Amino acid sequence: MFFPLHPDTPPQGRSLDELFAGRRVDVQAMQIRMEKLMHAEGLPYSRRTHTYNSRLAQELGKWAETQPAGDAIHDALYRAYFADARNIGDLDELVALAESVQLPADTARAVLTKRLFKNAVDADWSKSLRYGVTGVPTFISGEHRVVGAQPYEVLHKLLIQAGGTSNVVPLAEL
Repeated sequence: MFFPLHPDTPPQGRSLDELFAGRRVDVQAMQIRMEKLMHAEGLPYSRRTHTYNSRLAQELGKWAETQPAGDAIHDALYRAYFADARNIGDLDELVALAESVQLPADTARAVLTKRLFKNAVDADWSKSLRYGVTGVPTFISGEHRVVGAQPYEVLHKLLIQAGGTSNVVPLAEL
């Protein structure tokens, strides 16, 4: 499910300093924290200076999920945004990313130009609004939710609060 993360971001993107201006966010400290979290999970990450509008990337992702092996687009989009600092709101960048995972570039361009998956993403945005999603990842169980990357203990507590069983065992203990 997709949700609108900074949907007002212009096509050329917005600097992180501008995005967080007046919000008492230490961008450098945030970047260092994210870098440590991503590297701990073995995920590529580099410090970015800008954020980009992800709406077209979400529409590309929705379409790709309907294609054989299309799920690969999600890893490509992650790498492009978080590791390579590419503008995932740019049509040509998105077409190149689709092609990089063996999706037909001309079809990807047509899907994005004609906005063929706009309604599907709109439906996701509506659902995320109903669920109160404010960030990614968001874990929802019953009426309870947790936002952001969380350790096992926090997710376990979420399941227990929602009426789950307390005998869930971490994978490392299996």
